Amino acid sequence: MKKRKVILIISGILVVLAVVIVIKFNLELKKASERFETYQNKAETVETSYGRITYIDEGEGEVILSCHGICGGYDQAYDTLSDKTDNYRVIAPSRFGYPGSDVAENPSIDSQVETFVELLNALNIDKVYVLGTSAGGAVAIKFALLHPERTKGLILYCSGYPAIEKPDNEATYVGPPSAICYDFPMWFFSPLFGPLMGMDRDTIGLIMPLSERHDGIVLDAKIANTDMDNHYEKYDMSKLSVPVLIVHAEDDKLADYRKAALWSEKIPNCTFVSCKTGGHLMTGNSGKIDEAFNRFIHAD
Repeated sequence: MKKRKVILIISGILVVLAVVIVIKFNLELKKASERFETYQNKAETVETSYGRITYIDEGEGEVILSCHGICGGYDQAYDTLSDKTDNYRVIAPSRFGYPGSDVAENPSIDSQVETFVELLNALNIDKVYVLGTSAGGAVAIKFALLHPERTKGLILYCSGYPAIEKPDNEATYVGPPSAICYDFPMWFFSPLFGPLMGMDRDTIGLIMPLSERHDGIVLDAKIANTDMDNHYEKYDMSKLSVPVLIVHAEDDKLADYRKAALWSEKIPNCTFVSCKTGGHLMTGNSGKIDEAFNRFIHAD
């Protein structure tokens, strides 16, 4: 009897705990969905030869094309520069597989670049500053290499970088497993964001809902996060003919600071803004970054 009673008590505790977890998850998902809806209301869509692309276009002034990172979308691409729309025009599209954007038949980095070129053509925009964050760095770098005539400058913000030399092993998948790239699993593991990624647990509210991001995350893990190593020779930034601004924190756990520092010495016209702390989101460095950002764009 005592054993049965203990089992019943433990079962009751587990049921209560499960109910609490479900309630907390649903509340957070609801809040995140309401947040995302405000961005959906800003978004526009165009058809390209690579499929549908959805973007936010806001602000006036010099145009900045924002290439978001993994787990992103047009909302995060916009958020990166949302405080700058009084002075700049921000074009913030979703990359392949992210909210509102299709997956091209050949979803390569080059195809993503050409999709962005078609988007700019549709908006009658000739030249832009291209900004790449995290996994979006691959697209931003390739855009500047393939289309210097469309690029006023390249800004790499806590970005990934190409390998300096050929790696020993080919990368096949670099990112979260597909199975956890859904709302509940990602939310459940979000307390590990700090120790694993150096990001606050509350960051989960910026990437949910994940239903429209899943395909993009998997594509980034297979392509964007591997291509700059596996095909490093196609990302030789020493051949860049446009001005480059690199902003990176030494304690970034997701994007290699050492690569940022090494490439800053190889790029012909490069400004390197190094921050001691801030992690992958560059927390606490807004003043320093804004000053460098404005000086870079208004250098002429």
